[in-house]
This record gives sequence, structure tokens and C-alpha cells, in this order.
Amino acid sequence: MRNLKCNLAMASIKGGNLYPNIYGTVYFEEVTGGTEVTAKIWGLPLYRPATPSSQPIGPFGFHIHQFGRCEITDPNDPFASAGEHYNPTNQPHGNHVGDFPVLFSNDGYAMMKFFTNKFIPRDVIGRSVMIHENPDDYRTQPSGNSGKRIACGVICSVE
Repeated sequence: MRNLKCNLAMASIKGGNLYPNIYGTVYFEEVTGGTEVTAKIWGLPLYRPATPSSQPIGPFGFHIHQFGRCEITDPNDPFASAGEHYNPTNQPHGNHVGDFPVLFSNDGYAMMKFFTNKFIPRDVIGRSVMIHENPDDYRTQPSGNSGKRIACGVICSVE
């Protein structure tokens, strides 16, 4: 159920089975014309460049996913319960409402603030924020080839 009067929401981010030490918060604050998103995340894995046989680790894909479920029912596919990227307008990947800039980490810490006019906080309450192991390429359909889901948080209203 969506809170129709909410102008502030947040997600408490927790790492999954692959990177259990990840934690942090993502705030969504309604501002004139849209939403200001502020993320502070600790415990991210250290950057590892891509090789001919492996994807990089970091920068990290960062999205809103369809469902507010952060369960790990399959350790090989963590947080699958959150569904796919939030995409209520049926856009190709790179233009999903839930597509965010990638998170850049410095010694495991990432802090980012950005503005979006694609939603306001009450639109995303009850959905989830997801961090992926690899950077999003913003082209591969439907989800940007951003790799394993490594941390998740359900978006809740802040009273």
C-alpha cells in the first residue's frame, strides 16, 4: 500500500550472502520537480577490473526494483524476489524509471546524491533498492548486464 502523503522515504541497505558486510541508507526526498536521492553505502567490495574471462567488480549497478522483497531463496541468485527493474512506463533499458547512475566506491565507501524527475517518493514506497556487483551498461535488455545482486533494501515511508 502506498502512502499518499509521503514526501520522504528511505531504504536500509543490507548485503546478501555474497557480500554480507555491505550496509547503508538511501533517502528519497521530494523536492520541486521531482526527487533528490542520497545514498551512503559502506562495505562494498574493492574494485577489480574486468579481464578477458570475467566481469569487473565495481562500479556498482544501482536501481529500484519492482518489489519490496529482499529475501535470498536461492544463494546462486540473491534477491531474485525483488523482481526486475522498476519500469512502469515500459521503456527500454537505460530509460527505466528505476535506472540510477552507477555507484563509485572508495575503499568500500560510496556516497552519491542526484536528482530525478521520473518519480516522487510515494511512487516507490514498497519497492526495493538494489546494488549489483558490476556496472550497468544501460543498453543490454532488459537489465543492463549489471551482474549479481549483492545488496538490497525495501523502500519505506519516513514519518
